[in-house]
Amino acid sequence: MIAAVLGLPPADGGRALAAGEKAEDARTTLGAHYDAAGENITFRVHSSAATRMVVALYEKPTGAEENGTVPLKKEEGSDGTWTATVSVRELADEYGIDGTVHYGYRAWGPNWPYDEDWTKGSEAGFVSDVDGEGNRFNPNKLLLDPYAREVSHDPLREGMTDKGVYGSGPAHRTEDSGPQAPKGIVLPPTAPGNGSTSQAEGSGGGTGEKPQRALKDDIVYEVHLRGLTKNDSSIPADERGTYKGAAAKAGELAELGVTAVEFLPMQESQNDANDADPDSSADDNYWGYVTDNFFAPDRRYAADRSPGGPTREFRAMVEAYHDAGIKVIADVVYNHTGEGGPWNEGDKNTYGIHSYRGLDNPTYYSLTDDRQEPVDNTGVGGNFNTYNPVAQNLIVDSLAYWKDVLGVDGFRHDLAPVLGNTCEHGCFKYSATDPDTALNRITREMPARGARGGEGTDWIAEPWALGEGTYQIGNLPAGWSEWNGKYRDTLRTDQNKPEDEVTPGQLATRLAGSSDLYGDDGRRPFNSVNFMVAHDGFTQRDLYACNAKQNDQPWPYGPSDGGSDDNISWDQGGEAGAQRQAARNGFAFLMLSAGTPMMTGGDEVLRSTRCNNNPYNLDNAANWLDHEPGSDQRTFRTYTQRLLEFRKAHPALRPADFYSGGDANGNGMGQLDWFTPAGAAPDEAYWNGASNHALAWRIDGTEFDDPADGLYVAYNGSSEAVDFTLPSPGEGKEWHRVTDTGGKSEGADQVAEPGAETPVGGKGTEYRLGGRSLAVMIAK
Repeated sequence: MIAAVLGLPPADGGRALAAGEKAEDARTTLGAHYDAAGENITFRVHSSAATRMVVALYEKPTGAEENGTVPLKKEEGSDGTWTATVSVRELADEYGIDGTVHYGYRAWGPNWPYDEDWTKGSEAGFVSDVDGEGNRFNPNKLLLDPYAREVSHDPLREGMTDKGVYGSGPAHRTEDSGPQAPKGIVLPPTAPGNGSTSQAEGSGGGTGEKPQRALKDDIVYEVHLRGLTKNDSSIPADERGTYKGAAAKAGELAELGVTAVEFLPMQESQNDANDADPDSSADDNYWGYVTDNFFAPDRRYAADRSPGGPTREFRAMVEAYHDAGIKVIADVVYNHTGEGGPWNEGDKNTYGIHSYRGLDNPTYYSLTDDRQEPVDNTGVGGNFNTYNPVAQNLIVDSLAYWKDVLGVDGFRHDLAPVLGNTCEHGCFKYSATDPDTALNRITREMPARGARGGEGTDWIAEPWALGEGTYQIGNLPAGWSEWNGKYRDTLRTDQNKPEDEVTPGQLATRLAGSSDLYGDDGRRPFNSVNFMVAHDGFTQRDLYACNAKQNDQPWPYGPSDGGSDDNISWDQGGEAGAQRQAARNGFAFLMLSAGTPMMTGGDEVLRSTRCNNNPYNLDNAANWLDHEPGSDQRTFRTYTQRLLEFRKAHPALRPADFYSGGDANGNGMGQLDWFTPAGAAPDEAYWNGASNHALAWRIDGTEFDDPADGLYVAYNGSSEAVDFTLPSPGEGKEWHRVTDTGGKSEGADQVAEPGAETPVGGKGTEYRLGGRSLAVMIAK
């Protein structure tokens, strides 16, 4: 669809282009945009049930009444698109606005029809806070445009922390939110993404040349944009924690070996009030998983916060990463919004009204059968109505905008099964095959990158949410990769809970790319995004240094609520050397497994949050990356960097298809063969024996044009040393050790540089591998 390619909705907010219709006709898009000449601004917004709408125009974003309002008209033949056009001359002469235009909407509808006696702060016309169809119109609440390209500020901020002004219900419905509410910003005519004919495509200069690397060849670095540099003294103070600061780290991350940086949510969310009062940090939002607007880059992360500044600065950051050969992946949240859910249990009247809820509640949110409450599979408010065509347009259009105008290369979707819902109201029903789900529409209109690279978008899902029917790991549609939670849990259990029953067969399946999850529907190993830790849970150090979460600590390491009680963690008996050894093993698993590895920011220096496994609210130095690592941390960074180099140097570790030959049943010879410590192929009893904690495998490098004819990995998950009998390295070859994660490898050269590997021997050589260790060898 042409509109989707351009990052624009169909011309009437819901229909596709007719045969012969020009793309230019579709550029009268939702949102607020100057025309090509810069002489007029057109406002267009959707509301299927509104009976009256006005756009309020402001010269100042906060603390002032509007300069005036303009009635919107419902477009004939549309499904609920309202529009008004104002000339620049009229803005100056009649409204006194000759600079940046800030705006918001007020809407009336069946539950609150227009009354000519209504004034701001009155109940004139009020019938109910919610009607039988789920409408929650309230003209006292100024509404943020869902298609605004930039936003002036957050609902709450330092000096204004009273959320009541946005509330409905008897205690708040007459409070006028206009002076305090966030406003949309009309970007200047020349700004990328303004929507004019000359700028709408937006995929060219300013964001650099997009890498076309296959996802299988990527090493993903998940990090919070603000946290990446907020504590970095090498960055100018006023640029720390910003897009500009992050841009300055592109070269350093490339030097580490990162090929894709996955930033936690960067779309506008509530964080302006963070740190105003450390004693109330429980109300802070650091991670950003409560989106207020799906188009706007978060203004708080911009060093230049002037109108258009966040957009320019974000694009410049993307260009810096592209110039360094690094993809930019945006973590996005389309399963719920920052408006949240009911304020009081059992109270159907009192809700926050910032934007979507006041414009068209039953269109944008999935509601219960009686339309009085939201369906909630997120735990933080209520489901976005992803099966509704209008709400779905918003998802697709904003993704296309971030891809084509802002330049990002891929997206990680939070609680992605909500995007596979096929039930608008009254239930949740996931489908991987229904073509009308948001999941399938996204990849149909913006195709996924191919298994061997090229143009396209990298689509990554968190394949679970809350409640029955939401755990869909291995069941996303074609084109989607997934965070593989089964990989994480299997490897963690084998390391930290050896008394639990993890069999060699289960271990092998995860290490070889999880064909049981992704091979049955035509997907590939790279569709398994392998990870040991993520932002959500323990850091890599804490996974091996904490027996349980400690989230009730005082500031700055807490307090934080929530967090899983089942972390599959272990402090390795409290011995620091054993903890580092376990971390070496965990990281080696990632770099040696088929699939797409993901590490988190700070893994390379063993970052710790002191056993807080849910620090979503800690916007402080305890949660930002530390840029002054100690000796052991610098050593681990070298270990990390060299393992990244090793993975990138050996295509045998990055198969486009599932390995042939040896499998979890020990059948056949081919690209991958498994061995017991004795050097034999495992039989069925060995594969299924949970007491067998040692396994080895050999990959035939000649099958992948690998510089090494063979790669051999031995893993000993038991506490005692085990002798491994080495298989053939090939005629005229010997095995050379790259690394052994055991305690004897403590020191600067834990991973040998190319050409400096230690000779071990040929076929039949016995190699003693210490307890809870892993060794890597190459044939040469």
